[in-house]
Amino acid sequence: MNSAFKLTFASILFLVFSTNLFAQQFLPSEFPDRIVLTWSENPMNTQSITWRTSSAVTESKAQLILAPNTPIYLEHVETFDAITAFLDVDSVEANYHSVTFRDLQPATTYAYRVGEEGTWTEWYQFTTAPEKGTPFSFIYFGDAQNNLKSQWSRIIRQAYSNLPKAAFMLHAGDLINRTHSDSEWGEWNYAGSFINAMIPSIATPGNHEYNRDEDGTLILDHHWKKQFTFPENGPKGFEETVYFTDYSDLKMISLNSQEIVLDEKSLEIQKIWLEKVLSENTQKWTIITFHHPIYSSGTGRDNKEFREAFKPIFDKYKVDLVLQGHDHSYGRGRNLPSGVANQDPAAQGPVYVVSVSGPKMYNLTFEKWMDRAASNTQLYQLISIEDDHLSYGAYTATGQLYDAFDIIKSDGKPKQFIDKADKAIQEAVELTPGSDKKMSAEEMAEYMRTYKRGN
Repeated sequence: MNSAFKLTFASILFLVFSTNLFAQQFLPSEFPDRIVLTWSENPMNTQSITWRTSSAVTESKAQLILAPNTPIYLEHVETFDAITAFLDVDSVEANYHSVTFRDLQPATTYAYRVGEEGTWTEWYQFTTAPEKGTPFSFIYFGDAQNNLKSQWSRIIRQAYSNLPKAAFMLHAGDLINRTHSDSEWGEWNYAGSFINAMIPSIATPGNHEYNRDEDGTLILDHHWKKQFTFPENGPKGFEETVYFTDYSDLKMISLNSQEIVLDEKSLEIQKIWLEKVLSENTQKWTIITFHHPIYSSGTGRDNKEFREAFKPIFDKYKVDLVLQGHDHSYGRGRNLPSGVANQDPAAQGPVYVVSVSGPKMYNLTFEKWMDRAASNTQLYQLISIEDDHLSYGAYTATGQLYDAFDIIKSDGKPKQFIDKADKAIQEAVELTPGSDKKMSAEEMAEYMRTYKRGN
């Protein structure tokens, strides 16, 4: 055995050992961790919580109290038994516990903790959704996916710093990179830490939340339904991945685009369900989220069948905003009947956004549908709704405004779109590192021509 091989073999052993050590940082114990708020029912009067312990903890509890200004006195606390489910995946055995608090008051702050005697967590707080017509704001993240602890953590924490009273956080798929990876879900939860326990999450699955079993059937990451408790108001077989949530004047709809782009039957089922939901929709604002973009911002990508099936529905029911991920770059455009931005200023179709919050980056597409684009830039978005006004802002990892627009909806009048990108920092459209080794000189020249932007 030569020395070069010995070095390679030793390096492999080191990497394997290091990986195992790293994964151990997120092993469960008797103390609850991975505490995540979600909604499975009406956000005005319910709140769902999930958390994890070691498999030795077979029973766990949650305690709730109307958040007082005084210290919390236990004689006023209500105690709830959790539903417990075992999960053995990625060589990690754990129990996941969940409770849904019901009969809560709207727009009210409650304090809660989870565990049991000797292992109680600290007291956290959440605020229930307000009555219809109340202003609110939320955070939207594109793909987190990679280097979650080291690099995505600063994005979710910067977003929280900008909007600590966010109504919820929206994740547009690919929360992690490797399906069923407990260590990656450990990183995701580590990055969000107490934020996940105080602000509810709404998430739609991406392609990295799926793999296939031996007969080719798509399998959702085993962690998904254990650590999230999403609504089951979608079509049969798509519970907790295809669903809607009403918050104040907003209907937020999640579609499962991984199933749509890979399975014609799934596409048809979701299409029929969506048409029914939108036809019965009485909310003032409608936002739809899914992972694979209708219009792709990344080079070499397109979801033509998905677009042809669903875009006419979005247009018919005047969906306001479509929030997506997958392409690891940023793009924003609207009114796209034939793929050209702003063809018809009076059109009532949605604004399409693709964004990325993690550090994995792709080059931008050569297709000219975007009014605002970004490459090699981690972003998060803050979206506010007040009566007939929706305000959108995309922000960099350091909190700089990168893109902005408003949508105004007045009864009996066409929807107004106000582009505010001129108030943001300069567009970042440079090629990602290493592009000179992946692209020909002609491709690089075409890219620069596409994103010259009239400068």
